[in-house]
Amino acid sequence: MKNSISLSSIKKFSKSFKSSKTNSLTRNALIKNDVTNVAINWDAFRNINHTFSNVISNQMPATNQKASGRCWGFAGLNLMRLNLAEKFNLDNFEFSQNYFMFWDKLEKANYFLENIIKTYKEPYDSRLVMHLLSNPVQDGGQWDMFVNLIEKYGVVPQTVMPETNHSSKSSLMNYFLTHKLREFAWILRKMSKKNTTLKKLRNSKENMILTIYSMLCMFLGDPPEKFNWEVRNKKNKFFRFNNLTPKNFYKKHVKINLKNKVCLIHAPMSNKKMDELYTINFLGNVVGGSIIKYANVKINELKKAAVKSIKNNEAVWFGCDVGKMLHRELGVMDMDLFDYETLFNTEFNMNKGVRLEYGDSLMTHAMLFTGVDIKNGKPTKWRVENSWGNKSGDKGYYLMNDSWFNEYNYEVVIDKKYLSKKIIHLFNREPVELEPWDPMGALANIN
Repeated sequence: MKNSISLSSIKKFSKSFKSSKTNSLTRNALIKNDVTNVAINWDAFRNINHTFSNVISNQMPATNQKASGRCWGFAGLNLMRLNLAEKFNLDNFEFSQNYFMFWDKLEKANYFLENIIKTYKEPYDSRLVMHLLSNPVQDGGQWDMFVNLIEKYGVVPQTVMPETNHSSKSSLMNYFLTHKLREFAWILRKMSKKNTTLKKLRNSKENMILTIYSMLCMFLGDPPEKFNWEVRNKKNKFFRFNNLTPKNFYKKHVKINLKNKVCLIHAPMSNKKMDELYTINFLGNVVGGSIIKYANVKINELKKAAVKSIKNNEAVWFGCDVGKMLHRELGVMDMDLFDYETLFNTEFNMNKGVRLEYGDSLMTHAMLFTGVDIKNGKPTKWRVENSWGNKSGDKGYYLMNDSWFNEYNYEVVIDKKYLSKKIIHLFNREPVELEPWDPMGALANIN
């Protein structure tokens, strides 16, 4: 057989396609309809039910990250707001996602430039330098990056630093920040080749970060150093707090120990062991902050820990590949909801590990588990608080079938009190370092 597609092969392909009536039906259906609607399986569709045996109390209206990739920050702040809402008996509250975004961008810029200095001996077209240059201040992130920011900068109510056009629609801001940072990388690398001292490089970097800070103030507004907060609760009781700083607001009013939470992943790949601790080289945001750590464990360990947390009225931050087997309008993630194999007359045989290894799947989105349905002692479906507004799903809350959890959920963040001693001990190990482009280094950033 020749290595090019021959005309005789094309004729054979065409004849094969036209010989099947189902192929014509599929073609005709897809001409004017979305594939996710054409492929819906009635038996799974009619069983969609947003009722769960176990849900956390005081659930809040869904938030909206809009046209930005801040899902990981929204999920983290939504986890924290549940604690604050319970303390003050509030029916709704949001922390400022814009404030969080401001410091994340600034810290990522510094982290990027530090890595440029660190890798100055690498050729500009090396895989590592190209990776660093590819997306230095993207919106996405991971749990440990979230904790680093909150511990350093605290939080403020959304009313204190509200959304701007570019916090809710970040692509142009990211373009200009990236454009400037690549220029700065070029300058630092030129300086390094002239044997410039590290002190002079860092002095230059300080001025570069000043430029980024100013640009962020223009795009997002300048963050408050002190603020006042007034709120009225469900029983009409009024509270007023004056001269708060973001850090003391966090420490005094958000009674949650973020640093006691750890990340469990399920990555059944040929180059990774179960019951092992991993980190990702060159992945982070705050220089000097905690590094990213994942304990790779069996999928049932993720589920057991998440169920324990929800039963104790604590929501669970998690990361998944949200775009797979998802009906966005219905707000349903279900392995049985779409019958793509019948529709396309072919089988899809990659398992979870193979999908990771061959670039077909990776973590793209972070959300919260706020409920679970337990039958005969096992979870069957999960209630998910998303950050895509209230127009889809059950007023912005999604349903995840447990089979979907098996295939496309990759990580959960769990308080240590819900974990076995065996798993806790994993976090005392020196982590195995993974390459920056490993699929487990993907950042949750979809919108």
